[in-house]
Amino acid sequence: MNMQPGLSVLILTRNEEHNIVACLNSVQWAEERIVVDSGSTDRTVELATPLATRVLAIPWRGFGKTKNEALIHTHCEWVLWLDADERVSEALGDEIRRTIGLRTGTHSAYDVARRAFFLGKWIRHCGWYPSRVTRLFRQSAGAFSESAVHEYLIIDGTIGHLGNDLYHYTDPDLHHYFAKFNRYTSLAAEELHATGRKAGLADLLFRPGFMFIKMFVMRRGFLDGIHGFILSVVSSAYVFTKYAKLWERTKSITGTHAGS
Repeated sequence: MNMQPGLSVLILTRNEEHNIVACLNSVQWAEERIVVDSGSTDRTVELATPLATRVLAIPWRGFGKTKNEALIHTHCEWVLWLDADERVSEALGDEIRRTIGLRTGTHSAYDVARRAFFLGKWIRHCGWYPSRVTRLFRQSAGAFSESAVHEYLIIDGTIGHLGNDLYHYTDPDLHHYFAKFNRYTSLAAEELHATGRKAGLADLLFRPGFMFIKMFVMRRGFLDGIHGFILSVVSSAYVFTKYAKLWERTKSITGTHAGS
């Protein structure tokens, strides 16, 4: 496929009616804006259609596999992938355009610091900032890992750095956080199980506590005040639940074999 100059923005959605308009408005300058929807039952597709170049319906196959399938539909030399709850600031947009406008001596991909807005506050510690993520890449040089959750880009070539932040409006309230909590911990447990991992008492006793200490103390989450404390606590609960589900999955399979 012949790539055209410019940038394709790739956004995966499912029931993102509260986010998709602001996300797409932040990248209206891009040559191509592709929304890949996997079964939204709200107004996501309706709201995205006038702002996107294309809205595609692709069945959900996991984060990495779905993104790789979506990547086939991009036509520009460069790709920027976003989550629907992320925004590209004017400064970052200008920097991206300058970067991809350089025809020689550029990298295959670029990472960016992502600044998270959690419960109404920008988090600057806890290990969340600066959390650099690779998001801008040459279409011919990148593919997504096929992880069930927390997929990442596999880049053929060097990775440079962008100086401006990507804004992430992650969790406006705890209801939203815990609405994702069950799904993500299940996916993470399944991924660990697929690699042959097992969970024991030590994992349940020590891993959650270590996560809290790492985020709140070692990564100075206390400087984010009560927001940092809450984030550290719920993150440790995430770790506990992930390993409890892994233990449950292993126990259930072992029990099935024993009774067969």
